[in-house]
Amino acid sequence: MSRIGRKPIQLPDNVDVKVENREVIVKGPKGQLDYRLPDGIGINIDNKTLLVTRDSNITKYRALHGLVRSLVSNMVTGVSSGFTKVLQIYGVGYRAQVSGNKLMLNVGYSHPVEFILPEGIKATVDEKQTTITLHGIDKQLVGQVAADIRAIRPPDAYKGKGIRYVDEVLKLKPGKTGKK
Repeated sequence: MSRIGRKPIQLPDNVDVKVENREVIVKGPKGQLDYRLPDGIGINIDNKTLLVTRDSNITKYRALHGLVRSLVSNMVTGVSSGFTKVLQIYGVGYRAQVSGNKLMLNVGYSHPVEFILPEGIKATVDEKQTTITLHGIDKQLVGQVAADIRAIRPPDAYKGKGIRYVDEVLKLKPGKTGKK
């Protein structure tokens, strides 16, 4: 059996989970998320504990067992505490600003780049305008938006200028050697 799939999911007091005809609905203080269960996978609810089950040991169901457990666990975490990704901007004159649902980035292009944040994602920028913090309840959406913002100006391999994750480690190339 899947080791991850067997682990029970503990529900916080402020989270409510319903399963209605293969649709899992998770409600919490930060919002609501839903997920359609694939065939062969079920969920048992016992007073504040969720357990993901599978119908048989067919390879397809075994592969989905741990995946569905992780997705439902991320939904529970998202509606109770939310997810955060932090991006750092490196480079002289590089900065970001937030206005409403738009993120304006000045990252070395001849024009400022306007990135429209999807619904459910909030961004904040620090006072130095070099750190972008993304907040949301959907882990996949937060990660995808962070990857899309990073793709606007990925870090340079020689000087390290660009947008990168806070915990990302870059190995800079040495560059050219001088002639003798």
